[in-house]
Amino acid sequence: MCGFVGFYSNKKYDKSVIENMSQKIEHRGPDSAGYFLDENVNIGFRRLSFVDVKGGEQPISNASDDIVIVFNGEIYNYLDLRKDLIEKGYKFKTLTDTEVILIGYQEYGIEGILSKLRGMFAFTIYDKRDNKIIGARDHFGIKPYYYCDYSENSTLLFSSEIKAFLPFPDFKKQLNEKALKNYLVFQYNPLEETFFKNVKKLKAGHYFIYENGNLEINRFFKPEFDYVDESESEVIKRIDDAVQESVAAHKTGEFEIGSFLSGGVDSSYIVASTVPNKTFSVGFDTKGLSNPDFNETNLAKKLSDILNIENFSKIISKEEFFDGINKVQYFSDEPHANLSSVPLYFLSKLASEHVKVVYSGEGADELFGGYYEYYDNLLSRIYKKLPFSLRRYIYEKTKDKPHFKGQYIVNKHGRKVEERFIGQAFIMDDDTANSLLKGKYKNDIKAADLTKRYFDDVKDMDDLTKYLYLDMNMWLVEDILLKADKMTMANSLELRVPFLDVKMWDVARSILPKYKVKRGKTKYAFRKASMTKIPEECSKRKKVGFVVPFSNWIKEEKYYNSIKSLFNESFVSEFFEKDLILDLLEKHYKGVSNEGRKIYTIYTFLLWYKIYFLNDGLEV
Repeated sequence: MCGFVGFYSNKKYDKSVIENMSQKIEHRGPDSAGYFLDENVNIGFRRLSFVDVKGGEQPISNASDDIVIVFNGEIYNYLDLRKDLIEKGYKFKTLTDTEVILIGYQEYGIEGILSKLRGMFAFTIYDKRDNKIIGARDHFGIKPYYYCDYSENSTLLFSSEIKAFLPFPDFKKQLNEKALKNYLVFQYNPLEETFFKNVKKLKAGHYFIYENGNLEINRFFKPEFDYVDESESEVIKRIDDAVQESVAAHKTGEFEIGSFLSGGVDSSYIVASTVPNKTFSVGFDTKGLSNPDFNETNLAKKLSDILNIENFSKIISKEEFFDGINKVQYFSDEPHANLSSVPLYFLSKLASEHVKVVYSGEGADELFGGYYEYYDNLLSRIYKKLPFSLRRYIYEKTKDKPHFKGQYIVNKHGRKVEERFIGQAFIMDDDTANSLLKGKYKNDIKAADLTKRYFDDVKDMDDLTKYLYLDMNMWLVEDILLKADKMTMANSLELRVPFLDVKMWDVARSILPKYKVKRGKTKYAFRKASMTKIPEECSKRKKVGFVVPFSNWIKEEKYYNSIKSLFNESFVSEFFEKDLILDLLEKHYKGVSNEGRKIYTIYTFLLWYKIYFLNDGLEV
């Protein structure tokens, strides 16, 4: 796991430029640095070494030195690909998966090698023969890829993280005014363009070719469902077989492997299937709090003891949490309001003190149907038997009424999925977001405009498939995997996600919806499959995730005053109607309404802005 940065330009720059850019992402690869400098191209690389530790320094070139690559990730079938290429007559200088991609590109071309790769990756190839740059991002978006195209002066910047662009002398650091409103709705930036104007994210399953000053983007992978009618027992067996094969394939490298472990089924299944050297867990101090879900470290310790695995845990204090928010915003590059990023930062820090590689359970919910919104309780299932026209009529008549018992069911089933669902993180609606913002930060881009392109792909499919498809393309990529990469890499830790594997997807895409959610149980068949490896109580445990007591804590005077002080700073009036956001804070503090998520989303943006625009992107 590593990081790269580079640029193509007709203008000449001193080597110190690429060195300074590379230094910004040293945390992604503290083991070593490497550089490639050509007439038009400068590339920097930071290495966190696992495979061919002594011989795998990057950038790597081919035998004729006319193709160069930098690569971030792991390719799990690289030995098979390497063998095939050797049989075709190619010789290798290293034992790395990086060189396999390079030689594979030389033999098969970009689409040819992408069709063969199994793993997580972001890579850049400079092909001197045609004077072109090629960048690619893996099927699911596990690894990040950012680029900035200044076509007016034939300059292209590319990197694993946005912050690496800041030292580039001609980088124009400007706030993307369109991003803020949508961030307030989603808790992450759902746009292709980032919070930095002209800086974009290469989408999952895409690659670009930059040639003669022109940037062409193509898609090589699109998740498509192909359901197969089979028995429940067949489904369960196929899931478990795929899990065992995937975790075995992910066991590459020359170091001990650890695993994140909560009390839930996903991480428990991973741990029981891999039996890593160590497990790691975090929780919050629950003193004075009524919700036991704020601390699951005891559940993680229990399973670790059963499997005879050493477990390390940490309890995060209020002070540590609030101190950690700044670090999360710095390492995330863009403002990010998923509360779980903070405990994930501390979890990664804990694990990095013991291992260089960890497994985690990301992706199981999106592939196998694990979220609360995906299922209907008994009353919902009964209500859904009414004709949709009648449910729609009831919804229209009651949507503006004060809260009443059963309103959630009426609201959910009186509208189509496309009208009401924007993914797992809904903070506020479009109108509310616009009402909080000053003029130029308001916009007419509605959440439904951003989800429509994905819903259109599955418009003739069932509701659950629509949920899954949207979350795979938006929530998973832009929130879950982003924070997973950024928080682990902030601590120089490699994260592997065996559930997000092309062979796992081949199984998940074929499983009928009735086996994903059944009788009100999420991940129904997946949970059944996990019972072959973990205690039944673990497989049946409800999804909790990193539950954070932020809403409780900001009712304490110390943290209420801290946020109030930030909301009152002079720069805040540039973006927000200050009296309205202060009113939200006051209502929450006095217990009139729970506005914790809205407050955190505003709060994190303001902290991020201070770091990157008022403090010039300096590490906190």
